[in-house]
Amino acid sequence: MQSAPAGQPNVIFAMLPWLMIFALFWFLFIRPQNQRLKAHRQMLTEIVRGDQVVTNGGIIGKVTKATDDDLTVEIASGVKVKVKRAMIAEVLNRTEPANDRK
Repeated sequence: MQSAPAGQPNVIFAMLPWLMIFALFWFLFIRPQNQRLKAHRQMLTEIVRGDQVVTNGGIIGKVTKATDDDLTVEIASGVKVKVKRAMIAEVLNRTEPANDRK
């Protein structure tokens, strides 16, 4: 078995700083962002009629109808807008699920 000639660093030691930088980026940036994204997707799937939501545009309203991709949000008395589910920033007041089977 031949060893590396003197003066040439071992390949593993040459890659070690790059691996450490990648691990640092993974734990400081990539992993927390993935966790926030997963939590936001979960929040979007749990939106039901009666929840008070905030859109990405800053509009606050109450969900009056929820379908797979769209929400109908009442932003004022008698004023309803249709919003894509993906455009919801957060849920302010979570309510008990409405009984839609009546």
